[in-house]
Amino acid sequence: MNQTKSELRKKLLKQRQAMTVEEWQQKSDRISAHLQTSPLFTQSKTILAYFSFRQEPDLSSLFTDTQHRWGLPRCVGKSLIWHSWQPGETLQKGNYGILEPHPDAPILEADRVDLILVPAVACDVRGYRLGYGGGFYDRLLSYTDWVFKPTIGIVFDFACLPQLPIEDWDRPLQAICTEYGLRK
Repeated sequence: MNQTKSELRKKLLKQRQAMTVEEWQQKSDRISAHLQTSPLFTQSKTILAYFSFRQEPDLSSLFTDTQHRWGLPRCVGKSLIWHSWQPGETLQKGNYGILEPHPDAPILEADRVDLILVPAVACDVRGYRLGYGGGFYDRLLSYTDWVFKPTIGIVFDFACLPQLPIEDWDRPLQAICTEYGLRK
């Protein structure tokens, strides 16, 4: 693996931004459709998700599903705080320009969470992910309460690579979902 994480991140973000809105939405809808038929998803009651940022796969079509309770992150310092959220509840832009729940929204503790849908710049076939470099998800998934939670990395197929450079603190995800389906 010759490229550094930052070189790889830059290249893949550029590739993601180059997609047309139609292509982005079609691929996002296919990812959502694959998630909806996955046992990991259907057997979960409370699912942590995200709102698309920088043309990440858009999962908002899943939020109309009333069988699940949803949680969305708020960036506080170097940590992610998860809040209960339902469609129709207001969101606000956080420090990074990402839509987040209101700070007063009920907090979701780890013991109530069944599945985490993890945004990524890239994932590899072993389940390792390349994020934006802030370490928010790496820290979260290393905490005792969160370490055994089922996780699915969400990426477009071009960003699902044979191998990523990894560090000691990187934690593999249980599965990866692209527009072509779920891989474990």
